[in-house]
Amino acid sequence: MLGVAAVVVTADAVSKALVLRDLPGRPPVRLLDGLLTLRLTFNPGAAFGVGTSYTAIIALIACGVIVYVIRMAARLRSLSWTIGLGLLLGGAAGNLGDRLFRAPGPLRGSVVDWLNLPHFPWTFNVADAAITCAAVLIGILAVSGVRIDGASPADAARETRGEQVTETP
Repeated sequence: MLGVAAVVVTADAVSKALVLRDLPGRPPVRLLDGLLTLRLTFNPGAAFGVGTSYTAIIALIACGVIVYVIRMAARLRSLSWTIGLGLLLGGAAGNLGDRLFRAPGPLRGSVVDWLNLPHFPWTFNVADAAITCAAVLIGILAVSGVRIDGASPADAARETRGEQVTETP
């Protein structure tokens, strides 16, 4: 989980550094025949620009998410859950770094967003993409009944009925 999170945080930080070096003062850059547009924006709010006056609260919520995910790590026995929670951890940490270390100051900093897709009204970043992928993956795992401890849905059903579940070799 920490490895996945480290990859996300690194990719997010490097991409933001490059964007902050190369995009200020430039018009949006269209790539892949308009499939992707690079546009530098700063977002003090949450997803989709909501809650712009609650930057400190959003940062504190991100801290809570990070602590909760790290505490869940001890129970992880599922590779899929490990990847999902690693994506969530890395995305939350990447955006929290902006909120802590960017202007106008700690717990008030704006997140650097720079990716835009056609017909998608909001600009986002690598951390946002990781959080979105994590949400989709975690949703699929939850609906499928895959448990964080690696037990299968069939094992969970047997436990619910009071049957003993033994691991197969």
